[in-house]
Amino acid sequence: MLSGLLARLRLDPRMSSMVGALVVIAIALDVMTHGLFLSAENLYNLSIQTCVTAVMACGMVYVIVARQIDLSVGSLLAFSGMGAAWTQTRAFPPGSTAGWICSILVALAIGAAVGGFQGALVARARIPAFIVTLAGYLMFRGAAFLVSDGQTLAPLHPTYQALGGGVDGAIGVAASVVLGLLAAAWVVWHATSTRRDQRRYGIEPAPAWVDAVKGALLCLAIAGFVWTMCVSPDFTNLDEAGTPKGRGIGIPVLILLVIVAFLTFVAQRTRYGRYIFAYGGNPEAALLSGLGTNWLVWSLFIMTGVLSAIAAVITTARLGSGANSIGQLQELYVISATVIGGTSFAGGIGSVPGAVLGAILIASLDNGMVLLDVSSPMRQIFIGIVLIVSVWFDVVYQKRSAT
Repeated sequence: MLSGLLARLRLDPRMSSMVGALVVIAIALDVMTHGLFLSAENLYNLSIQTCVTAVMACGMVYVIVARQIDLSVGSLLAFSGMGAAWTQTRAFPPGSTAGWICSILVALAIGAAVGGFQGALVARARIPAFIVTLAGYLMFRGAAFLVSDGQTLAPLHPTYQALGGGVDGAIGVAASVVLGLLAAAWVVWHATSTRRDQRRYGIEPAPAWVDAVKGALLCLAIAGFVWTMCVSPDFTNLDEAGTPKGRGIGIPVLILLVIVAFLTFVAQRTRYGRYIFAYGGNPEAALLSGLGTNWLVWSLFIMTGVLSAIAAVITTARLGSGANSIGQLQELYVISATVIGGTSFAGGIGSVPGAVLGAILIASLDNGMVLLDVSSPMRQIFIGIVLIVSVWFDVVYQKRSAT
């Protein structure tokens, strides 16, 4: 009954249920932590913590939609991150501006090269992606160790560290407010243009009040997020009275938003995105229709490699150093966020915004359990249970959709 009502209102049942679950979890954790979870300072930290998993989950959506898998993203994060840290600390003089710029390019080059190598083995050599990326999981973690012989590489350039959302890692209150206003204006424009396009192609749009409520709720969520980021105190930036100024939106969040907007546009508005979903829905039909399936699969692994490198830049910038231990178990969190976000292992179904919501949900659970002083093994057990439940929900949803 509820799913039928949501369908009539043109609301995605899975996305709606996930948003509802996230709200319930946030309120419950805030009550259990006596107001710490929803404090502005903790939510700022949570937004930064979410970005690494969410960035890689955006690419994993495409991979799983195409009925592939990439188990090496955590190890690739470590390898490309150590490459960036080595470039700054060993290849250039300390404090070199060219050093931190080149280190980003080195990390991206490593991610693209490794992704291309693995993609070629899957697409051309026909080795199952599970085997290729499982081997990559082992190899690139070892390669990260060899880059520095197991040593931590530090310090990294202060400007580079800002990319991690730490000191000077936010855009400030004024820029955040402007960005929030632009986002709200886009929500209104998107709603009106979508209704206009639906009428143009003979599709009956949802009731006007439904779109108005959805738009108002989105604008309210944007306003709440911007306000929370702006009141989060920056204790390194004080006004004349000695009061900490607001941080604003963190730079990693901006990077994530750009990636989400771009990959969502690719999925919904480009031929490449349609080919990926068509291939995942029926690989045999896609091959018979003349799609370049080898090139599609190869490009997917390049994409995940580049996104892993971007996540590596954020991670090393946040830590202010490079360590071969970074990214451990990250591949499991990424896959969990993707599946929880509604991407089906059966292929052909997935959502980039859904994967981001899945990453937020996992990060919220992990953050809340840390505040509750839950041990690391128990946190892993609980998140594993959440993954099983989400996959079970996907199976049930697919069966009901088929009937």
